[in-house]
Amino acid sequence: MPLWKIITGEYPPQPGGVSDYTRLVALGLAARGNRVLVWAPGPADGALTDGPIEVRRIRDGFGPRSLGALGRGISDAGPGEILVQYVPQAFGLRGMNLPLCLWLFARRRDRVTVMFHEVTVGLAWRQPMRLNIMGAAHHAMAFVLTRAARRCFVGAAAWETRLRLLSPQGAAISWLPVPSNVPVVEDATGVSAIRKRMVSNGGLILGHFGTARETWIADRVAEAAPTVLRGHPDSALLLAGRESVYLRSRVLAHAPELHQRVHATGPLGPVELSKCLSACDVMLQPYDDGVSTRRGTVMAALAHRRPVVTTAGFCTEPLWGESGAVALVPARDAATIGAAVSRLLDDHRERERLGAAAGELYAERFDIRHTIDALCET
Repeated sequence: MPLWKIITGEYPPQPGGVSDYTRLVALGLAARGNRVLVWAPGPADGALTDGPIEVRRIRDGFGPRSLGALGRGISDAGPGEILVQYVPQAFGLRGMNLPLCLWLFARRRDRVTVMFHEVTVGLAWRQPMRLNIMGAAHHAMAFVLTRAARRCFVGAAAWETRLRLLSPQGAAISWLPVPSNVPVVEDATGVSAIRKRMVSNGGLILGHFGTARETWIADRVAEAAPTVLRGHPDSALLLAGRESVYLRSRVLAHAPELHQRVHATGPLGPVELSKCLSACDVMLQPYDDGVSTRRGTVMAALAHRRPVVTTAGFCTEPLWGESGAVALVPARDAATIGAAVSRLLDDHRERERLGAAAGELYAERFDIRHTIDALCET
């Protein structure tokens, strides 16, 4: 049975997009007949099981003391593929875990694959010194990792150019979009119940899915959504995600009179989250660097066939405009974003067209089977 040895900075029950993504990939590999072992930080040593997946928790994360034990575990498991789910901040040492990268470099004769969910913090004269120090460390880490791996993947196409500047000539670097981490649940009764709690008289629901950790996103949603709701008196706003309660407070700071029409789910399991996404008529998903294929939140909206208003930026791949599967607006200001949402709420036929196009694009380009196909290529 082929063996995959996955190294990740987070794995369920730890929350996070990379955590959910890693489990999704592990289950996909197992479904193809592979044996899958996962090494992730956790409170206990030893092995646990997650369905067909064996999870080995590392007590002190990926600090220097644990690398010896990790090496022994990797070796004892036998020959197989090593897959690193790489986010520099996820491996400890304040996001500057160069020892782990050097440890992987020492195993460069093994079959190492690195999935770069992020590459580096940028370097800039006007940003705080600590960020430049971290950015310099990230550049060094990526330099080492691209020499440790036989192949690398990036979640956003824009990162391929950045990574090649740090890589040896001819390095195998490919773009691998992330899939949705939220499985689609077919429950028309449950979706209808959510809608009835929030709107009546044919009102529409504007949705947003995300963690609100990125200040720019929280600002744009908080600024744009109240204007949209005021122009559509029968509508409501549904905020989904772990930090949605915080985001609701941001929205109400702009428009306290809307408190009965702005709803936050808080943390939800995948079934309830899926029903909430399906209950939305339009999804508002702005990103300061532009929508890209690394954004699992927009992927969840596409997988649920939701019409999406999102923003274009330097990370936005051409496929977003070429596909016609999203309403794409410049990432300029809240007024521009809000106007695009209002137009879509007023246009039933365009909502239907975008929803169908979103589902088709997701199935053709982003479904988890494409990820597993790419990983299993020899």
